[in-house]
Amino acid sequence: MNEERKILVEEVESVEKPRLAKVEDAVETQVEDKPAPVMAPSPYEAESDSAKLNRKKDYLEGFLAQAPTETPAGEAGGDLYEAVVDTLKSIFDPEIPVNIYDLGLIYGVEITADNHAIVTMTLTTPHCPVAESMPGEIELQVGSVPGVGHAEVNLVWDPPWDPQKMSDEAKLELGML
Repeated sequence: MNEERKILVEEVESVEKPRLAKVEDAVETQVEDKPAPVMAPSPYEAESDSAKLNRKKDYLEGFLAQAPTETPAGEAGGDLYEAVVDTLKSIFDPEIPVNIYDLGLIYGVEITADNHAIVTMTLTTPHCPVAESMPGEIELQVGSVPGVGHAEVNLVWDPPWDPQKMSDEAKLELGML
């Protein structure tokens, strides 16, 4: 078992560079039964390397020339919508030290064409001690946002609230992450 393995070393001046594979080679070695694939010529085949480098990079011109579109105030990202969401984030659940928006109690915020705010929400449980007062408080707070004509709160129980609806910030605040 004490056989020595010998490694042979051969010094050479240079090594021949291997031939690159080409699509044409694959077409030539094609099976006789199947037709050869049709290949469209590239528009850049005849273009030299220096011409490719000097070609104008216009792929972003159309995108950069577009003016940003204005988001309507009542849609997500609009000023009025964001103001209503900020107001909802300032209202805290009295039993849990997290705002009602991050807690996942707000299912939807809709701003109508005439700037009426409709908030669809739930509570953690139907037996929540603030079940009677919380929707009224939210209606008053959202109604006081500048630009909101009238606020309406729709309290729903389906789908029921569960801790998975909370934002990551709320979970972190409560030590759930």
